[in-house]
Amino acid sequence: MKLLSSNTKNFEAVLKKYFSFKNETASLEPLAEFFEAIKKTDFREVLLFLREHQNFSDNFRHYIYIIFKGRPFNLSLTEANILSENAFFPELKKRILNKVLPPVENENTVWYLIDNISLSPKKDLEYLHNLPEEEVNELMHILGISDFILKPNVKNELIFSMNILSWRVTGMALEVDVVRMAPEYRNFDNPFLALQNELEALAEDFKTNSAMQLNSKDSRYKQIKIYAEQCQDFVNIAFKNSSKYGISGKINQSLLKIRQQTQRISEIINLLIIDQSEDVIVKSKQLIFNILSYKSHKNNISDLINDSTRLISHLITNHTAETGSHYITSNRKQYMKMFYKASGGGIIVGALCILKMLYGFMPGSDFFHAFLYSLNYAMGFVMIYLMGFTLATKQPAMTAATMTKVLSEQENLKSNYTEFADLVSKLFRSQFIAFVGNVLLSFPVAMLIIYGLDVFFSQNLAVEKSDRLLKDLDPFKSKAILHACIAGFYLFISGIISGNIGNNSVFYQIPDRIAKNLPIKRLFGARFAKNLSTYYAKNWAGIISNFWFGVFLGATAPIGLFFGLDLDIRHITFAAGNFAIGLYGKDFMVDASTFWTAFFTVFLIGFFNFLVSFSLSMFLAFRSRKMNFGEVREIYREIFRYFLRNPMKFFFPLRSSFDLRSSNLVQNSIPTKSEDH
Repeated sequence: MKLLSSNTKNFEAVLKKYFSFKNETASLEPLAEFFEAIKKTDFREVLLFLREHQNFSDNFRHYIYIIFKGRPFNLSLTEANILSENAFFPELKKRILNKVLPPVENENTVWYLIDNISLSPKKDLEYLHNLPEEEVNELMHILGISDFILKPNVKNELIFSMNILSWRVTGMALEVDVVRMAPEYRNFDNPFLALQNELEALAEDFKTNSAMQLNSKDSRYKQIKIYAEQCQDFVNIAFKNSSKYGISGKINQSLLKIRQQTQRISEIINLLIIDQSEDVIVKSKQLIFNILSYKSHKNNISDLINDSTRLISHLITNHTAETGSHYITSNRKQYMKMFYKASGGGIIVGALCILKMLYGFMPGSDFFHAFLYSLNYAMGFVMIYLMGFTLATKQPAMTAATMTKVLSEQENLKSNYTEFADLVSKLFRSQFIAFVGNVLLSFPVAMLIIYGLDVFFSQNLAVEKSDRLLKDLDPFKSKAILHACIAGFYLFISGIISGNIGNNSVFYQIPDRIAKNLPIKRLFGARFAKNLSTYYAKNWAGIISNFWFGVFLGATAPIGLFFGLDLDIRHITFAAGNFAIGLYGKDFMVDASTFWTAFFTVFLIGFFNFLVSFSLSMFLAFRSRKMNFGEVREIYREIFRYFLRNPMKFFFPLRSSFDLRSSNLVQNSIPTKSEDH
């Protein structure tokens, strides 16, 4: 369609070209050109011209009647900005395709009309919203559409649209997996069926009396509103119960779709309510704006991603929050326990450093070494987890979810921020002592083992690797910081894996399936099946996340080498062990600059491990709980002020007046498990 490009009188040229006579065409070109023209001029001039030239106004009104006559708009209410698929990826694929190649629509619908008049519905809607209300009202009067909400065909479309939405939403809400998410409704009448019955009764009444008009005191309207609210409550309860029962991507999409369709029914029924004469033009205008708004968001990819992933990220952080609560020390006993657990982890990592060095001597392809390194890391991390030890940098991905869950459930009061700052001090000192425990043990253990190998084989096996190991601990000669960030990212991913496994375990009721599995009970006994079920529920998510964390760390360097990229990982505990191996390989003959650079780089690596994993985990946790990021600055200020007042609490387990309160905050943040329910 060609667009005119003159100045403020552009719209006059369009009107004279198409509407100086009674235009009987059904072409959309005149309306498209007129709409583009009025956006380039003062809207008051358009209204003035139409007021002063009645013949143009009459012809334009007649044209508007012609192009809208017989065009149903129910698709714009039942399809636009509502999920069309019950799974995320098919919906995403469909929206991307629609963005690149818009679908071919039925030419006899309002949907098609909007597509061919407005190239950018979102910007055009913004333009209309910015116009003064009285000017929009005057244009509607001039075009004779200020009362079209009262037209029988319009009311018929609205009622028909509500019935379509009701039929669809009832079918989805009665699916077995959806009903299971809200057992509270099992003993009550289903609100979806009740809503459907009310809307069908309304449609029958309209067939009998097409001139009927609803008002806010009408019993039918009140019943429809009540049932629609109960349907929304059903969805809210189902989402809330997802913490106890878990949820799948498909059920998540179904619940989102039910919510959207129920909300749409509420919006449509409100358009039919006329209490006062001025409501007529208000509701007529609202219908136009609603259709444009729905249409402008129908292929919005960012909205789809935000809505579809928010609950899943919430569930992941829910399950990691349960684990993360165990990583926050509140007293001296817990503080020392964390040190001992971290020391145990340091011992195992020290041995893993030596094993990796030995694997490096074995001839083989890059894939072979990737397999060996991954097996080495995975075996070690699973061993650390099962033996009850800890790896310091595994904590941030877990504790971030706990911290955010605690914060999101408190009121925005200064006293609560102070309590939260005290909780942060407990987290920080837990991280500090875990770092100390890991590093203090991994260094001497690696040194002791490499010395033992030297004595046993009468050969210093670290000589060949020492230069490379020490160079890797120099941030100026290597990409140590980048590689530390990569390790931090993997720590974040392992937290997501843990939360996802925990969610799936609950949703698919895996522990219950194991406990009640007849073959297992017959072969090994009911007691064995019960113990296996308990063990699975407690450990499986941790085993899998630690296994994949090991695979990620072990495979990065060989894969990077395969693609010609300088990729690797740096982890504080392994860096400490490698530092010991490097020193021994050099027979401790290194200059002071090399020694101190490597020494400080070990802790610098730990800082970036922590920073990346904790930041990403906090971002995910904030996003999943719709936290107000405007509060973050005040929270950080309070933490900084608390640090200035009590710096030693961030490193040592000193008593605090908030100890009991902080402990309660953490305990209350642990989600209720399905078996407790």
